[in-house]
Amino acid sequence: MNVGFLGAGRMAQALAKGFLAAGITTPDKMIASDQFIIPDMQKIGCKTTLDNSEVVEKSEVVILAVKPPVVPKVLQEVAPLVNVKKLMISIALGIPVAYLEQMLPRKTRVIRVMPNTPCLVRHGASVFSRGTSTLEEDGTTAKKLFSSVGMCEEAPEALLDAVTGLSGSGPAYMYIAIEALADGGVKMGIPRDLAIKLAAQTLLGSAKMVLETGRHPGALKDDVCSPAGSSIHAVFQLEKCGLRATLMEAVEAATLKSKKTGMKA
Repeated sequence: MNVGFLGAGRMAQALAKGFLAAGITTPDKMIASDQFIIPDMQKIGCKTTLDNSEVVEKSEVVILAVKPPVVPKVLQEVAPLVNVKKLMISIALGIPVAYLEQMLPRKTRVIRVMPNTPCLVRHGASVFSRGTSTLEEDGTTAKKLFSSVGMCEEAPEALLDAVTGLSGSGPAYMYIAIEALADGGVKMGIPRDLAIKLAAQTLLGSAKMVLETGRHPGALKDDVCSPAGSSIHAVFQLEKCGLRATLMEAVEAATLKSKKTGMKA
């Protein structure tokens, strides 16, 4: 599979490494464009160029991986080279499928994906939605590509802004949680390095428990909270301070920002 990236930032680099590790493509079949040459792309054997048109010309699958304000300029530049043989996949924040289809030739096969930064370590969470002209196999291709860097699910596009608020922005919330837990450990005498490791491993292990047992997070929480024990006292403090409501409001705020970005397109 010939894969091209319009934009060669951290997410494009993560995806490229994942595709290679999964054997989906080979370095000689990947090309990436950016306003600057990206050494990290060159290190994995991916060809780099300053010319967006070259990427589209040489690729079967083109991944639009630029910031939202740059999307119109890039699409105008490459549109004359796009045809029905190419699958266009956008990971640009908030940019709706309808806008992408409007900017590209009629019948262009378009898929919109919302990944997140843990794709860098192949533990990402991605959700995709198809455009109006995609083929059945295009969804299979998208799932294969993004499953190589974590989990990948399909959902209606109407949910993608909320996905952005939950899993797209979610790593930021979890990093704050890790830092805060570590700070708590330091406050109680644990050395900083050990506190961070314990906090990070605790979140990682808890997440795996949810995913691998299939049990409700509330039930798993109950397993930790013995009657009159330390954990239930801690949970009471979290509830009293509004942890749940704060996280819900964070998801809402990021969702609304994503929707606002899309409305500007």
